[in-house]
Parts: sequence; structure tokens; C-alpha cells
Amino acid sequence: MSHLVLKDPLWLLGLLAIPVLVWLRGRRAVPILVVPFAAAWHRPGLAQVSSLPTLLAGFGLILVIIGLARPQRVENKQEVRTQGYDLILAIDLSGSMQSEDFERDGQRINRLQTIKPVIQAFINDRPTDRIGIVVFSGRAYTLAPLTFDHAWLGRQVERLKIGLIEDGTAIGDGLGVSLTRLEQASRADGGRRKGAFVVLLTDGANNRGTLTPGQATEIAKSRGVPVYTIGAGRDGFVPFPVFDDKGNKIGYQRRPSDLDESALRLIADETAGRYFRADDVKTVENAFKAIDRAQKIEFQAKSYLVTTELFRWLAYPGLATLIFAGLLARPRTSGKKSRTATMPAGGSPNRASKGRLSAATPP
Repeated sequence: MSHLVLKDPLWLLGLLAIPVLVWLRGRRAVPILVVPFAAAWHRPGLAQVSSLPTLLAGFGLILVIIGLARPQRVENKQEVRTQGYDLILAIDLSGSMQSEDFERDGQRINRLQTIKPVIQAFINDRPTDRIGIVVFSGRAYTLAPLTFDHAWLGRQVERLKIGLIEDGTAIGDGLGVSLTRLEQASRADGGRRKGAFVVLLTDGANNRGTLTPGQATEIAKSRGVPVYTIGAGRDGFVPFPVFDDKGNKIGYQRRPSDLDESALRLIADETAGRYFRADDVKTVENAFKAIDRAQKIEFQAKSYLVTTELFRWLAYPGLATLIFAGLLARPRTSGKKSRTATMPAGGSPNRASKGRLSAATPP
């Protein structure tokens, strides 16, 4: 944002002197010199037949006075020198995520349907972060690498569905792949990763994969990466939908929830993260909001004013205009030599001067 100011506005009072000078010039007595035979050698020039020099001089004087008032363009700028976080969302896509123990607007929804809009809101609230997504079930895969393109990332979240990966719950592999995606030498100091964390959401216990949750936790701890864990779903028996061969829901059956809270708490505690239990829509939202607050960068913006002097853009053209006006107004002399009439001793003009004098000698 920029605006114009005058540093020394009192100079503008000089503009009042211009009409006064014009008025005084009009009242000034002009001496008249009667020159014999003037019409014979007079050649009118531009300065004598036009008011251009006067107009140019006035315009130049106005520019100089405004320039002396020191007009300035002032811009208010903000400089932010900070770097956002790198974070990975590790999301469980195992079959148990189809359990419909959540409700929204009176309608029963499954666990994946519950977290998708919450994740989307979480991504939207962190525009300065690079965010990636790892999905896991019986195996772990990278759905989206670290990126600033959050619109594209949101489209990947919409694609999430159960059945993309072979069934199972490989929590250790999900965390291990997430840590691999966070490897970046430029943001590491002594082997410890700076400005990064993992959010891991699951609804079950580890039963597949190469890495155990304990092994993945040790890797995260050694690299200094906090892991925030979220346990989704309610305790006890939960409604699980039953589908026919064509994929149509035909009913429900009751299945026990197998969430391993102790493992999720240990991962969070060992890595300086935090564990959240999300057994309804509200607690899922609160968990992501708490993580957002805990790992939010407080931007320290530096504000400063940039001032650009505009003096030379007015004063220099004004001076040039004044000089040009002075050159135009300078009297011009004829290149011809003037002829002088001679008077003989008897008082009557000689033949050379006869007929060339029109002024009579006063008595």
C-alpha cells in the first residue's frame, strides 16, 4: 500500500506569488524608443509575437516550487522471515474404519467419513506448511509427498476410501514410511529433524507390517520428530455394515473395537507428542484443533516504510523549462549593419541621407 506526501508543504505558498508577479508585470511602465525607419529593418521573432516564453516560465516555476515541497511516495511493507512446518498425516484405511459408530446431523456415518472433512479443514488452516499423506492398512504407501499445493492435496483426501490396500493394520510401517517422507538434509541438525511432526490416526491394533510400533517410535525419537496419535472409534461393540455381492448395504453386525490405546500413548509420550481419544465427531475435531495450536508457528512480521523522493522528477524538468523560456525571451539582433545618416555642416542632409529621416529636429 502506497500514498503520496509532501515533506515541506510550506513551499507551496510560493505558488501564490505567481499571479502577483503576472499582475505587477502587466502594470510595469514600458520605455518606448522611437527608432527612425524601424519598419524597414524590423523582423518580428517568436518571442515578440507569442506568449509562449511567459507560459513556459510559469509552468517551469510551478514545477520547481512543487519539487521544493519534496513530494514523496511512501509504501508500507511487511517482511516475514519464517518457515512453516513439514508434516505427514498417516491415516488408517483398514476395514475396521467402516464401523459406523459416529453420527452427523442425526445420520450414522463411518470413521473414515468422519475424519475426511476434519482433515480437510486442518489442511486449509495451515497454508504455510508442506503437508504429505501416508495411508496404511496391511501395508503403508505414500498417497501424497510433502507439498504446498493444498488444493491438490484436498483432492487426494477426497479419493480416500477403504479397500485401496490389502486389509490389516500396520501401524509401525505407517509411521516408518511417514518418517522416511520427512527426511531432508537441509532441515536436519545433528541427525535431528527440525520443524516436522507426524499425525497418526488409527482405530485398531498393530497386526501387520515389517516395523513394530516400538521400533518406529525409536526412529522418530532419535530424529526428534514428535508424533501425535489419534485413536478413533468407541469402546466395546460397534455397528459394522454388511454388504452384498454388488456392494449394497444389507444390514449391520456387531464387532468389538480393538483399539490399542496403550501403544498409541507410548508413541506420543516417547516422541514428545500427544495422544487424543476421538470417540465422536466433536472429539475428532478438537483433537486436530489442539494439534494445530500446539504446532503452529507464530509469525513475526517486520513492518517498515519505504520512502521514494520525487523531487528530481519535478524540479529538474522545471529548471529546464525555465532555461528554455529564457532563451526564447532573449532579444534577437539583426545581422545587418545599420546605416547612419550624416548631416552636412550647413545643416541640410546630404543626398545619401535624403528621404531616409522621418523625424524632424525639434526647435
